[in-house]
Amino acid sequence: MPIYNYAAGPATLPRTVLKQVQAELLDYHGSGMSIVEISHRSPLFDEVLTQAHDRVLKLMHLGDDYEALFLQGGGTLQFTMVPLNLATKHHRVAYANTGHWSERAIEEAEKIPGLTVDTVTDAGPDFTTIPTVPELPAATYDYLHITGNNTIYGTAYHELPETTVPLVGDLSSNFLGQTYDFNRFDLIYAGAQKNLAPAGLTIVVLKKKLLDQESTLPSMLNYLALAKKHSTLNTPPVFQIYVANLVMKWLEDQGGVEAINDQNVKKSDLIYDYLAESKFFTNKVAPNARSLTNIPFTTGDPDLDAVFVQEADQAGLKNLKGHRLVGGMRASLYNAMPYEGAVALRDFMAKFEREHA
Repeated sequence: MPIYNYAAGPATLPRTVLKQVQAELLDYHGSGMSIVEISHRSPLFDEVLTQAHDRVLKLMHLGDDYEALFLQGGGTLQFTMVPLNLATKHHRVAYANTGHWSERAIEEAEKIPGLTVDTVTDAGPDFTTIPTVPELPAATYDYLHITGNNTIYGTAYHELPETTVPLVGDLSSNFLGQTYDFNRFDLIYAGAQKNLAPAGLTIVVLKKKLLDQESTLPSMLNYLALAKKHSTLNTPPVFQIYVANLVMKWLEDQGGVEAINDQNVKKSDLIYDYLAESKFFTNKVAPNARSLTNIPFTTGDPDLDAVFVQEADQAGLKNLKGHRLVGGMRASLYNAMPYEGAVALRDFMAKFEREHA
């Protein structure tokens, strides 16, 4: 029986990458050492880090005016690092509130003394759509922050906001899985545990012009200090960067972000089309705001939802329980989820509906 993992994160990784990791784990490139044993100062790791740095910029079609940092602390630490490093001119920032993780980012920014934090959109309380961002005066705000994809509520930006304010994106759950004009962003950050690597790695991609000014911030919170040391100011997450590099090589082999975006559309459309026809399951997200990667749905009956999750697990369809904030079910169809996984879910949903409707 095939097993499909629909977890929201840590999430499924490409099988071919996992097999390569397994094959190289005891002896990395003939060194006689495991990748988890090699020094972060060694030529072996320097090659991995350089490849990963170059690959992430290439996949996003970004030039040498951007820098990529490989850090730790998750997207949660970036909730603090972004305003500390970027809100230095106007000391006022704008946030589009599209769900739980936007709210968390706002809460952390509000803890910084002397910083004014304006919520400029609000899709609550159900968070079933992506509101339009109003026109913002560039002379007022240091940046506009958006959450590209909302894992809990299943919404996503498909068009970036039109703004003259520097744009910051939390792309943790659709990083390298959805096409954007990445040059529109001044800074992007993403926890890697959904589309790219095991938990423990955070990637920050930012314009080098943001690194022009010296800062008195503590070094580990300072993008400039981290960039000067090429992400090795402290011991970086060597294994996670190694896996991320392999996954990005796999992504190149798939045809890049554009090709994987098309695959993700095909997978998600299969589930959304079924939900549109179903008289048993519902998804409340506005069609123009639907996530390609996280699809929440429910029968409307919590007890029946629990039966669905249990029976799905027994059928090899794992981790379909919805987030505790919203209940129901959630299918995460990240880059490494094969099309067959979407088919298996659609077919199981149809079977469940026939038996329980």
